[in-house]
Order: sequence, then C-alpha cells, then structure tokens
Amino acid sequence: MDNLPALRDIHLPEGGVPFFPLAYGWWGVLVSVIIALVLYKVLQMLWRQSAKIYARRILQAYKHDTDLAAAVKMSEILRRACVRKYPEAVALSGDDWIAFLNGKSSRKLTGSAAELLKNAPFMVHQSYDAADMNKVWDYCYNWIGENL
Repeated sequence: MDNLPALRDIHLPEGGVPFFPLAYGWWGVLVSVIIALVLYKVLQMLWRQSAKIYARRILQAYKHDTDLAAAVKMSEILRRACVRKYPEAVALSGDDWIAFLNGKSSRKLTGSAAELLKNAPFMVHQSYDAADMNKVWDYCYNWIGENL
C-alpha cells in the first residue's frame, strides 16, 4: 500500500521553521544555566566573606589583650590574610611591610604603633604603650575589612 499520496497535503511553513518561541525544554535549560551562574556568584561571595569573618573572629580574641604575644598574633593574622590576596607581600618585612599595609588601606599606621607591629615578633620584653596595642588592633581589623 502506497501512503505517499496521503502526505501531499502537509507543507512546511513559508520561510522555514522559526527559532522562537522556544520549546519548553530549551526554557528549562536556559533557566538552569541562569540558576547555576547565580548560585556560583553567591557561593563565591560567601567564600570571600567567610575568610573575612574568620580572620576578624581570630583577631577579636586579642582585642583587649595587652600582652606582647597579641601583637605577634596580629602580625601573623595580617600575613595570613596577605597569603590569600597578596602572596607577593608575604616576604616583606620592616618598613616595607608597613608601607605595603598602609598602601592597601585607607587608614595609615604610623609612629610607635607601626613600630610595635613591625618589631613585635622580635621584641622580648621591651616597653610599649597599651594605646599602641589598641591602635594596632583597630588597624588590623580595618585592614582585614578593606582587603578581604
């Protein structure tokens, strides 16, 4: 039996098959891709925020500490933050370290507070002012907020 004569009344539309409107499956693929991109951006933002929150939480433990070891820990926290964002700065020390930190912050650390942060790992039992320790803590907290 020959069915070809029965198919003669089926014709393609003039100008071909249109691309739009899309079929439901393509809309599903498009929505899935958009959701995946938005989810990726949100997770990326949360990952950055978690580093800042973690660093600030560690720093919070030394807020009211006036021991010299607290200044050493603050310096270490800043170096650990630099490993994350500015790996080239980890090898800096002394005035270069303070200049780098001041260059990446809107607030500047100067005077005896800068000397305390710079020399804390090398000080044994030298005298320092508790106000300088507070300045160093405020500076570290601010620097982490601006750079992570």
